[in-house]
Amino acid sequence: MDGYEVITSDDHKLGHVVRVDGDLLIVEHGHLRKTRHAVPLAFAHADADARTVRLTLSREIVEDSPRVEDEDVDRRAVAEHYGLASGDDAPETKGYGDLLPDDPAWGAEYEEERSGIEPAAERRARIREGESEPGPHGRPIIPPDPHQGP
Repeated sequence: MDGYEVITSDDHKLGHVVRVDGDLLIVEHGHLRKTRHAVPLAFAHADADARTVRLTLSREIVEDSPRVEDEDVDRRAVAEHYGLASGDDAPETKGYGDLLPDDPAWGAEYEEERSGIEPAAERRARIREGESEPGPHGRPIIPPDPHQGP
């Protein structure tokens, strides 16, 4: 694919393919100030007869991607830019076991207990066991099951 012309999804001629580096296309564009960007092959479709590569990405997305400097490709940054990066190995809350008030590990149930509201799981269990509470008009929210005995 070296030398193939690169056309974006918005029909702009972006530049040409300099080389294929594993699962990335290295695309060079610009007239006076040439820059190189890496594009995952997942977004490229080559046409050997026309010697073109069509991208399913817009020109703006490619131009905003991390540049390839001195033939060095930051694969992690490229994957993150195009939304292909895998998740982090360690969760954000990993630490010494201290839970702080702004820690994302606090769940909704903890917040309900802390503010004096009955947790939803306990409320559902109580309703399932037949202890329904009155609704806005004094009637139970969930009527008792007529098919079950007392």
